[in-house]
Amino acid sequence: MAEPARARPKPTPETQHFWDGTKAGELRLQRCDACANVYFPPRPFCPSCASRKVSVFKASGKGKLYSYVIHHRPVPGFTPPYAIAVVELDEGPRMMSNIVDCPQTPEALELDMKLEVAFEKLDDNITLPLFRPAKG
Repeated sequence: MAEPARARPKPTPETQHFWDGTKAGELRLQRCDACANVYFPPRPFCPSCASRKVSVFKASGKGKLYSYVIHHRPVPGFTPPYAIAVVELDEGPRMMSNIVDCPQTPEALELDMKLEVAFEKLDDNITLPLFRPAKG
């Protein structure tokens, strides 16, 4: 019997640019043209000033580990233990993700450690942005 697959995000018209970016190997964020606020998750208006004048841009893909929890229970599509993390991007916003290419232990997952985006293709439509320790 096949192992259950990881749940797939469902792109919407408001988030499609983000998923198109991950598919192309880019982490795309939005910036308000009125107040310059950079934000995540994607939405058609600025959460700071409510302006609908927003632009999409390619982010650096770099950040730091803001917070995490190590999950030890089995969940479809995941092999425990695995880190559920909050990554603070260099551009400012925070996003939830997983940390890969690193032991899933408190000794290895140090707060404020530098991270870089790593993309995992799930299928032809969805590529997930995960994070790994930055090289160098």
